[in-house]
Amino acid sequence: QIVGLSMVSLAFMFLVLYSRYRSVVLAGIIMANIPLALIGSVVAMWLSGVTLSVATMVGFITLAGIATRNGILKISHYINLCRFEGETFSQAMIVRGSIERLTPVLMTALVAAFALTPLLVASDAPGKEILHPVAVTIFGGLVTATLLDTFLTPLLFHRFGRPALERLRDVQQELKVAEAY
Repeated sequence: QIVGLSMVSLAFMFLVLYSRYRSVVLAGIIMANIPLALIGSVVAMWLSGVTLSVATMVGFITLAGIATRNGILKISHYINLCRFEGETFSQAMIVRGSIERLTPVLMTALVAAFALTPLLVASDAPGKEILHPVAVTIFGGLVTATLLDTFLTPLLFHRFGRPALERLRDVQQELKVAEAY
């Protein structure tokens, strides 16, 4: 049942992203961060001896949201650089957009990691038996999501994002022309 609900949730996430960007490719690039984040979670669970439970699944859900948010930040910034700041699709634009979004992504990851540290360290303390697996799952996933997203999202966008970006730009220009009349 949990696997089925997870698939439904992922499908709804994809639909929301698609409705925002009107692009299967951009929604896919953003959602590519989710499995990368889960890799870190599974490794962290294995290293710490945490078993799969409802608590770890809550961590997976939280992590999927954070990983998706990081992708949205970058993709939206790339689009906005082209739409509002006159950038063109290029490696330089992608590098600029990635560097400008690195600070918010790192701040989110570091603040979450600091907040989870007490739950990671004192795993045997009373009342933390449920919170420790959640913390392990989120912490491990944050590490891989942040590191891999830093490189993977720009690479995927550079490889596959040009047609979607140009289509969005053309639609915006058509809307401006229509508004002028």
